[in-house]
Amino acid sequence: QVRLVESGGGLVQPGGSLRLSCATSGFTFSRFTMSWYRQAPGKGRELVVGINSAGVITNYADSVRGRFTISRDNVKNTVSLQMNSLKPDDTAVYLCNARRFDIVLLDYWGQGTQVTVSS
Repeated sequence: QVRLVESGGGLVQPGGSLRLSCATSGFTFSRFTMSWYRQAPGKGRELVVGINSAGVITNYADSVRGRFTISRDNVKNTVSLQMNSLKPDDTAVYLCNARRFDIVLLDYWGQGTQVTVSS
C-alpha cells in the first residue's frame, strides 16, 4: 500500500522558518521524482520544487527560489522541504508528490499539511 504522510506544518510569523517532511512507503522511493506542491485557498495547485531520482533539484517556483530547499533521503524514504523567510503568501496546504513514468504514469499524493504564515 502506497503511503505519503506529510508533517511539520503549522502557524509561523512572517520571516520565520518551518521544515516539512514527507514519510513514504509502499513503492521504490529511490526511483521516483519527489516534489512539493501547494494549494492556497481559492487557488489552483502550484508546483513548489522537485528533486529527481538522481538528486537533481528541478522546477523551483520563482516565488520560493532562494528561500526554500528540498532534500531527499533514499535510506529513510523521506523528502523534506526547508522553508525560510516565510511570507504570508506562502500560506497554503503543502502536498508531497511521488511521480515516475514507467510504461504508465505512477503518481502518488499525500494528504497535505497546513502552513499558515501570519502575525
